[in-house]
Amino acid sequence: MTRSAQAAGQGMDKTSSRIVDFAISARDASFSASAVDACKRSLVDTFACALGAFDTPLAHKARHTAGRYKGGQPAAQVWGCDWTASVEMAAYANGVMLRLLDLSDAYRKKCGGHPSDVVAAIAAAADACNSSGAEVIAATIAAYEIYCACCDAVDLNALGWDQPVYGVVASAMGAGMLFGLDREQMGQALSLALAPNLALLQTRRGSLSSWKNCAGANAARNGVFAVLLAREGYTGPEEVFEGPHGLFEITGAFDWDLPSIASESNRIARVNFKSFPLCYHGQAAAWAAQRLFGVVRPDQIESIDVATYQQSFNEMASESLKWAPRTAETADHSLPFVVATMLVYGDVDRDSFNDARLDDAVLAGLMRKTRVTVDPALSDGYPQSAPCRLSVRLASGDRFDVRIDSAKGHADNPMDFGDLRTKFGKLTAGRCEASRVAGFCRAIGALEHAPSFRETVGTWRHLESTIY
Repeated sequence: MTRSAQAAGQGMDKTSSRIVDFAISARDASFSASAVDACKRSLVDTFACALGAFDTPLAHKARHTAGRYKGGQPAAQVWGCDWTASVEMAAYANGVMLRLLDLSDAYRKKCGGHPSDVVAAIAAAADACNSSGAEVIAATIAAYEIYCACCDAVDLNALGWDQPVYGVVASAMGAGMLFGLDREQMGQALSLALAPNLALLQTRRGSLSSWKNCAGANAARNGVFAVLLAREGYTGPEEVFEGPHGLFEITGAFDWDLPSIASESNRIARVNFKSFPLCYHGQAAAWAAQRLFGVVRPDQIESIDVATYQQSFNEMASESLKWAPRTAETADHSLPFVVATMLVYGDVDRDSFNDARLDDAVLAGLMRKTRVTVDPALSDGYPQSAPCRLSVRLASGDRFDVRIDSAKGHADNPMDFGDLRTKFGKLTAGRCEASRVAGFCRAIGALEHAPSFRETVGTWRHLESTIY
């Protein structure tokens, strides 16, 4: 590489420097017990979501895609398989699985997303580098902090940009920590991750496609790939945030605020988990409707009123197709569909979005009776809570009202290890031995003492050949 090419990539602006210096300092940080506990819970939840989706058609496609890169070096395991792929493609396949059921974690302040997307990048890098459990904990806490700090700082979603914009930055920094990049290389990795990978929010609008489940995985893949490029000596554009045509020129300047002392990182403890495989903004509505299952008969319902906050309405009720979803990806982002499904069947699981349910005449009838409105008071309570108020009126004139402020899994109503083990077991029931789930959860509970994260994940090395 020429001297001029090297020089062209050396300039880090203040924002780049802040992110890079934070990630480097996090390698040796002593994190709080709260952050470490939250990290472990996030890892258990992420693997539960991924392995629960293992036998879905899109997961098969993602593994088939990664399988084209078998033998690539450095290599990482594709979860549930007894083979490895190139590290960036393993991150992609695993990332698709962890998002596929729409059960992975969520975080939102000014904007939001699913910070566990970064686990795909970190786990693949840890496998390739044979990192310790303590190193994985540090990289995960740091990557979550970077991801969530952007969500706190600016509403990139309102500007038309999707969550992989900050997901790819967090993925590159977490993976770079594990690959042992120096400060200059970390700066190059950040630039090489961000400049080519500005993702459009159109991914989450209209009739949703399979790419909704792949976008975060692609950010993980591209974050790892940027690390590999930086390690090989590639350089990226200088001043990728604050330069004349950097990110801030299209988004406006904002302060990507990170702790000056990495050990004070604790945003990971404010992440929300999901009980049902649907958009986080519908969790409270699902719980509210479940309370009325068996209390009201669907054939006696005259009207259904759902009052929610603005962001929930935007994501799950702002388009007419939410009242007649034709894809699973649209149905799990439809408040009318979710509420109707709970009232009729008493649960929402991965089978709730199959073709039979999409064509269900009873559900279609209830959706036509459903009205969704924005309550300013509920909007004022968000994102500190994620509230919903449900009112069901019967033909007899009787009315049933339920309000949920913070669904189970919200940071203020958290899932503990027991809840997550139950979730893991439910997602893998009939397809995986309970003893394997229990053993993995115990291993994650003691992860800081594990000499090799690769061996911890190796629990799932033979899922494909022995269970399915």
